[in-house]
Amino acid sequence: MSRTVIHGGLVITASDEIHADVLVEGGRIAALAAHGTDAAESWSADRRIDATGRYVIPGGVDAHTHMEMPFGGTYAADTFETGTRAAAWGGTTTIVDFAIQSVGRSLREGLDAWYAKADGNCAVDYAFHMILADVNPSSLKEMDHLVSEGITSFKLFMAYPGVFYSDDGRILRAMQRAAGNGGLIMMHAENGIAIDVLVEQALAEGRTDPRYHGDVRKVALEAEATHRAVQLARVAGAPLYVVHVSADEAVEEIAAARHRGLPVFGETCPQYLFLSTDNLAEPGFEGAKYVCSTPLRPREHQEALWRGLRNDELQVVSTDHCPFCFSGQKEMGRGDFSKIPNGMPGVEHRMDLLHQAVVDGHITRRRWIEIACASPARMFGLYPRKGTIAPGADADVVVYDPNATQVLSAETHHMNVDYSAYEGRTVTGRVETVMSRGEVVVDRGTYTGRAGHGTFVPRSTCQYLG
Repeated sequence: MSRTVIHGGLVITASDEIHADVLVEGGRIAALAAHGTDAAESWSADRRIDATGRYVIPGGVDAHTHMEMPFGGTYAADTFETGTRAAAWGGTTTIVDFAIQSVGRSLREGLDAWYAKADGNCAVDYAFHMILADVNPSSLKEMDHLVSEGITSFKLFMAYPGVFYSDDGRILRAMQRAAGNGGLIMMHAENGIAIDVLVEQALAEGRTDPRYHGDVRKVALEAEATHRAVQLARVAGAPLYVVHVSADEAVEEIAAARHRGLPVFGETCPQYLFLSTDNLAEPGFEGAKYVCSTPLRPREHQEALWRGLRNDELQVVSTDHCPFCFSGQKEMGRGDFSKIPNGMPGVEHRMDLLHQAVVDGHITRRRWIEIACASPARMFGLYPRKGTIAPGADADVVVYDPNATQVLSAETHHMNVDYSAYEGRTVTGRVETVMSRGEVVVDRGTYTGRAGHGTFVPRSTCQYLG
């Protein structure tokens, strides 16, 4: 059984910062001991990793990715192989992707299709949520079976009529089922019926450029849907997790629900924290690179999101990684913004961007680890196996250089997409070495991982609920 000692670094978890050495044995964290103590000095090891002047942090948990996702007549550009390799480069060692039920088909059929896509192809560990596109008596019963299989969260959409959309009655039924089986309902909260009216009107008036994608998906329609989702969950007695929260009014709805003691949680994404409608309005067709839903908002919404993360009104930062190449994919929407595939690349840069937020004073180091590692692991039933550095946890460990600088660029990233949403942005901090279950997958800036190392991880139910 191989033994690795990571010595000399500052170990940062959601709860502690300690100068400690870490002993890894058999793919797990075996022990921690203060650097220089007799206990630490007594450890023998096959490999020693010098983390002097570095942070030693848990591998990131990205709880919202879409590898190989079909959308708008095309597919997300990252496969499970390329996407999880890029995740590893960025210090993320677990992803939770979305298996999709097709209308008229069973949950099982959709889930099995995603198992087949991922099995043997992933560089890091993975789990699945289930998208419910067709709520009916049969699929409601299937939810119970999936929970027992470790698929413990179910995503519903108030947007995309004719594709994923569920009306309030279907949403309520799914929430009631989740209230009984311990599942967590995830909600894409935008009023898709109203948005479609505004899309139709914009196109009829000749407003076809990418910037209008943001204009028609109004802040008020995100807030209204968030409010409605909260009230439906309240009636059902179910917990609710609102994905990709982008605007101040939606944060206010989540905060109000939490102040009432309701089990309502929120997630935001780096694109809402660092980008804005200024990007959607870039000249020519460049704004298409930034089309995602919920959309980018005016810059003034960012402070509400940062405040929500500091105040625990928002608990998680995920990427909603769903990349489409500019050439040949985003370009499908030239002359009609509604045909631009919705989604952006991001799985590789989340940990670095959030460290930049530490440097900029938006969040503390421990909150960085909390929102990127520990909270997503707890939210989706992976903790303490994932999301922390503690005896018994999987040895998903990142040695992180907080002083290195890097320039984000499509020239150097590892995602399978032809542009970077953060092209030319300088960030402070860089992943140096990454371990996944005790195996080094990035070694001082060299990729040493392999497709098939990553394994499926069944999840327990949400650990925020008593």
